[in-house]
Amino acid sequence: MSNRERTFIMVKPDGVQRGIVGKIIKRFEQKGFKLVALKMLWPSEQLLQQHYSDLSARPFFPGLVKYMSSGPVVPMVWEGLDVVRTGRVMLGATNPAESAPGTIRGDLCIQVGRNILHGSDAVESANKEIALWFTDAELVSWTPANEGWVYE
Repeated sequence: MSNRERTFIMVKPDGVQRGIVGKIIKRFEQKGFKLVALKMLWPSEQLLQQHYSDLSARPFFPGLVKYMSSGPVVPMVWEGLDVVRTGRVMLGATNPAESAPGTIRGDLCIQVGRNILHGSDAVESANKEIALWFTDAELVSWTPANEGWVYE
C-alpha cells in the first residue's frame, strides 16, 4: 500500500451536533495519518443523492438523504499507508451495537441511524467521493520538503 493512499471520512450531522468532530480528528492524527482536506458545509440533497447513489435502491435511501441534509457535515480527506482499510477498522461496524470498544462508533454512538461517520470502503470509492466533495485546489499536497517525517 502506498503512503499516498487517500480516504474520505465525513462526520455526519449527529457527530457535528454532538460536538465530537475534534475527538474524531484526534483519533486519525494520533494514528499517524495526514489531514489533506477539511471543510464544514450544509450539503444539498442533490449532492447527497450523488454521494449515496449506490444505495439509491435501498428502502432507507430517502430517509438517509433527508437526515444527511438536516444539518452541517464535516467532510475530510486523510492520507497514509493503507488508510482506507485502517480507517474503516477505526470507524467500527456500521451498526454501533456491533462495533468493538476502542473503535470510534463503539466508543461514541449507539444507533445505526445516527452512527456519526461515513468512511470510504475502497480506494476506488474514496477517489470518487473525494472528487465529489473537494476540488483539486482544496487538497493539500505534501511537498518533498515535508516528506520523511512520519513513517517514511
